[in-house]
Amino acid sequence: MTTLTPTSELALPGGSAPPGLPDVATLTRLAGEFFSALPGGLPKPTAPQALGGVPAPANVLPGGTSTGPLTQGPQLPGTLAPGANVAPNNPQSVLSLGASTPSLQPHAAAPNGLPDTAVVAAPALDSRFGGQALGVPQVAAAPSAQPPSTPSTPYYFLGEASGYPSTGPAVAAPRDDRVSAQSFGLPGADELRALLSSSKSPAGSQAAAPAGTGSSYYFVPSASDSVGGASTPLPHQQAAQRPAGLDVNAVRRDFPILQERVNGKQLVWFDNAATTHKPQSVIDRLAYFYAHENSNIHRAAHELAARATDAYESAREKVRAFIGAQSVDEVIFVRGATEAINLVAKTWGVQNVGEGDEIIVSNLEHHANIVPWQQLAAQKGARIRVIPVDDTGQVLLDEYRKLLNPRTKIVAVTQVSNALGTVVPVREIVAMAHAAGARALVDGAQSVSHLRVNVQEIGADFFVFSGHKIFGPTGIGVVYGRRELLDTMPPWQGGGNMIADVTFERTVFQPPPNKFEAGTGNIADAVGLGAALDYVQRIGLDNIARYEHDLLAYATHLLAPIPGVRLIGTAADKASVLSFVLKGYTTEEVGRALNEEGIAVRSGHHCAQPILRRFGVEATVRPSLAFYNTCEEVDRFIAVVRRLSSGRG
Repeated sequence: MTTLTPTSELALPGGSAPPGLPDVATLTRLAGEFFSALPGGLPKPTAPQALGGVPAPANVLPGGTSTGPLTQGPQLPGTLAPGANVAPNNPQSVLSLGASTPSLQPHAAAPNGLPDTAVVAAPALDSRFGGQALGVPQVAAAPSAQPPSTPSTPYYFLGEASGYPSTGPAVAAPRDDRVSAQSFGLPGADELRALLSSSKSPAGSQAAAPAGTGSSYYFVPSASDSVGGASTPLPHQQAAQRPAGLDVNAVRRDFPILQERVNGKQLVWFDNAATTHKPQSVIDRLAYFYAHENSNIHRAAHELAARATDAYESAREKVRAFIGAQSVDEVIFVRGATEAINLVAKTWGVQNVGEGDEIIVSNLEHHANIVPWQQLAAQKGARIRVIPVDDTGQVLLDEYRKLLNPRTKIVAVTQVSNALGTVVPVREIVAMAHAAGARALVDGAQSVSHLRVNVQEIGADFFVFSGHKIFGPTGIGVVYGRRELLDTMPPWQGGGNMIADVTFERTVFQPPPNKFEAGTGNIADAVGLGAALDYVQRIGLDNIARYEHDLLAYATHLLAPIPGVRLIGTAADKASVLSFVLKGYTTEEVGRALNEEGIAVRSGHHCAQPILRRFGVEATVRPSLAFYNTCEEVDRFIAVVRRLSSGRG
C-alpha cells in the first residue's frame, strides 16, 4: 500500500524531490500564489450561502460519519477535503457508498436544480428543508423527447409507447472525483492538477480490491466475476456496473421524512406498497394552495375561485397526459382506487350486469377489487370467476381463456400485485376480454409508480389508481373511463357541482367528468397529485424502473439464500415487492425486530388473503421498495433477517 511521505523527508527547496512526488520548488511557488490570492493573505474561505440568501454553515460531513480513506489525502489550506462537498446528506458512512451501487454515477441533477458538487448545498442545514428551501408553486415538467422507434431497453416492463413522452436521456453531469486531490480553481490550478495526477493518490490505494480481482474497488466486477465461466454478472454486480439514470442521494434530499429517526436509527421506509412518502415540492404545493388559492371551484366570479379552478383542472390535464387518456373528460377525481372501483361497479356494473352473468377477477387481487364485485354479484344474481396463478404467482392465461364466454360482462385485474409484486400481462388480458365481448378494468394502484402506463395502449375500458401510491397526497385517486361508456353511465352520487339544472320535477346532469364528482371535491389534494406527477416525470419513469429493478435484484439475491426464508411470489416479471416468511417466527415478530432497527415493513395479509392462501400462508413480511431506497438500507434489512435466522432454527 502506498503511503504519504512524511514532510520531514521531503527535499528542501533547491534539492531534488523523492521519486514519485512533484517538484517541491513548483509546489512552493504554487503555494505562494495560493496564499497571495486569499483576502488579507489568510486562508479564510468564504462561507457558502443557502437558498434564499440565508447564511449556511460550513459544508461538513454528516453527523456520525467518520473520515474514511475516500476523504483522506493532500488538502490545500482553507479548502474542503476532497469529496466533502459531495458526501451523502443522510447519516451513512462514506465507505458504505460501495453498497449503494445504483447511485454511484449521478447522471441526473437533483430536482431542486442544485448539482451534488455545488458548494452552496449545505448539508448542515439537513434535508428537512426538502428539495426547495422556499415554497414554490407547481413547476412545469422538463422538456420531453420523442420515444425511440426501436426498443432502447432490455427490460420487460419498459414499453416504448407512453401516455406521456419519455424524459429522454439524462444529461450526464461531470463525474465526481472522490479520490484524487483537487485544486478547486485556485491560481496555478491546471499545473497543480497535472503534477498531482502524475503520482498515485494515497487515498486511491486504500480502496484496493481483494486479492485475485481485477478491479480497484470491491464493488466493481472484473472479468473473473462470472458464473460457470460465463460473463453474466450476479444481480448485485449488475447494479454496480450499469450506469444509473438518477442520483439516489439527490432524490433522498427531496423527501424530508427520510431524515426521521425511529428507535434511535435513521428511518428505512420499506412500506412503499402501502403508501409512498411525499417530496418537498408536493408539500410546498399543498401549502401554496392553502395560502394563496384556497376556494371552491367553478361557481364564482372572484379571483381565488379562478385560481383554484385553474389549479384543479390543470391537475386533471396532468393526469390525462400521465396515463395517455384522449381527453380530460375521461379523468374523474375520487378518494382513491377503492372508491374508483366502487364507482364503476355501482354505475356501469348495476346498469350492465344481470342475473346469470359472470365477472372475472384474478387470484392476485386486492380486496378492493374483489368485494365491490361480490356485492354487485349478490345484488344481481351474477357469478364471480377467478383466474388461477402458477406456483411463481403469475396468472395462467390458458386457464383465463377457458373462463371467457358470452356471459362474461367485465374482467377486473390488477396490473401489479400488491402482495407478491407480480407484473400481470394486462394488455393480453384486456384484448382477450374484448374478443369475448366483455369490458375490462385495470387496477393500477401498484403500477403507476413503477412503470409507464398508457391506457390506450393497454386498451382498458376503465383504469384506476391512488395518489398516495405515487408520492402524492392521501384522499385523492382517479378513474379513467372511455368517454362513450361514461356518457351512458348514471351518476353514482347526487348533489352540487354535477348538475346542469334542477327543478322539483327533474334534474339534468352535467356531462363527464363533473357528472361523477358530486359536492366539493378534494381540490387541494388533486393539485398535490399534479405536483407529484410533475416530480415523477422530472425524474423519469424509465430511470425509476431501471433503478428499482436493480435494487430488487440486489435484495432478492441476498434474502433468498438465508436459512429459513421462503419467498412468496417469484414470478419472472416483478415490481419492487419482496414477500416472505421466516421459519420459527411469526410475521409480527419479524416486523417488530425490523422496527427496532428503524426499518418499516408491512406484516400481515396485505388485504389480499386469497392469494396468500393460494401459497398456504395467512400472512407474510412485505418489504416494498421505491427509488429513494438504497443498497445500504437493504443491507441493514438483510442483517436483521440473518440475525433472526441464526437465533432460532
